[in-house]
Amino acid sequence: MKNHRVKLWAAAALLAIPGLASAHRMWLLPSGTIFSGTDSWVTVDSAVSNDLFYADHQPGRIEMVKVWQPDGTPGRIQNGATGRYRSVFDVQLDKPGTWKIGTEMSGVMGSFKVDGVEKRVGGRGGPPGPNGVRQPSLTVADIPANATDVTLTETLGRNEIFVTAGEPTRIVLKPTGKGLELDPITHPDELVAGETAKFRFLVDGKPAPNLKVTIVPGGKRYRDAEGAKEVTTDAQGLLSYTWPAAGMYWLNATLTDDKPSAPRATQRRMSYATTLEVMTP
Repeated sequence: MKNHRVKLWAAAALLAIPGLASAHRMWLLPSGTIFSGTDSWVTVDSAVSNDLFYADHQPGRIEMVKVWQPDGTPGRIQNGATGRYRSVFDVQLDKPGTWKIGTEMSGVMGSFKVDGVEKRVGGRGGPPGPNGVRQPSLTVADIPANATDVTLTETLGRNEIFVTAGEPTRIVLKPTGKGLELDPITHPDELVAGETAKFRFLVDGKPAPNLKVTIVPGGKRYRDAEGAKEVTTDAQGLLSYTWPAAGMYWLNATLTDDKPSAPRATQRRMSYATTLEVMTP
């Protein structure tokens, strides 16, 4: 079951990487990010769609969602349900501080050939056979010794949101030192329209210079233009951005390098996404 879930999320995470076959994006949308007291609940929508944050393609997978309480210990989701186009769940904010809610994905994707026949590793499986049935997706362990044209990519992805009950805290903001991560200088739940936020991006715990980060405001369904902005980090991996208006924003960054840890992989493809709420002054 674990390998099956990894494959599903590896395929879904790639939907969020620009330049691939689909423009669909995976997103988490909280009902709010700032709450008072410790008797509040946050409701989160999860989906993959083209227009942010309008569910019209496929739902997110609740079974992969994790919750980190303000002290860093695991929390839980409640009242989860999955419909045709979106999933929804609740988290009870019964401890003060900043909570993290999201998904972490890792896997290997690629292909190889046996006797001239291409087979797929990870993802959605290989092309349909003569009977019209799609070939099953394989793992690295399934690659035989006589395989040729082996091309494998390690995939690492995070999609997370931050919600605060009472005063903001920073324990759940601490980077893990693995893959592409956000190390916020400005707390993600203290964003205000007209003010400049500073975020640092890291790769394996080190600054990610010259990283292109895309920031997209929600509500594209009601605009002629998407309104996306591309910002590049400086030599220290630092990004500065002044929010033009209040609302929900989707932030995404992707990076490919040649430092995979997975056996037989030759490159590593990383992605990071978060939904941020910007308040009025």
